[in-house]
Amino acid sequence: MSLFSATTAVEDNDLFHMSRLLLLINAFASASREGSIEGLTKLAKLDFLLRYPSNLERALAARGAKPEEARVMDYERTNVEARMIRYRYGPWDFRYRRFINLLVAKGLAHVFVQGRTVHLGITEAGREVAEILERDGNFYSLQQRAMLLKRHLDLSATNLMHFIYKTFPEISNLALGEVISDL
Repeated sequence: MSLFSATTAVEDNDLFHMSRLLLLINAFASASREGSIEGLTKLAKLDFLLRYPSNLERALAARGAKPEEARVMDYERTNVEARMIRYRYGPWDFRYRRFINLLVAKGLAHVFVQGRTVHLGITEAGREVAEILERDGNFYSLQQRAMLLKRHLDLSATNLMHFIYKTFPEISNLALGEVISDL
């Protein structure tokens, strides 16, 4: 299989993206049964850092944490497994709503609205699947990085958005709809 074919296969694999998001939601919901990610904007910013681990290193350094905690492998520095685009409020994947709806339909996540904010939580079945993924060697680094995000970047959506633009000013220079590569 060619590199192009492999990259396309991952890009088009809904289960991979849903698994990554489930691990991310689980990391943020694990502090308590009531825990959740507050809003799709926050989810998108966190997922940006999870999808691009060398950017996670930059973010950790900007927060005064050790970038090497991200344990980025050399091949990950040039590998982009999923495209994101420059959206009105920064990094965004147009499929988030579909992925979240699929997680909810499968009984792995739940969504509730508080005020004007959509909260993303995890169900007991979702926790069980996340634990299985955590034990799977293929998802280990994603799970560890999701926990790093919880530990070092559990900010409000607005503060996280400001942090992303301050730490990655080059995003502001992209045209709306432009594909974000590993910066």
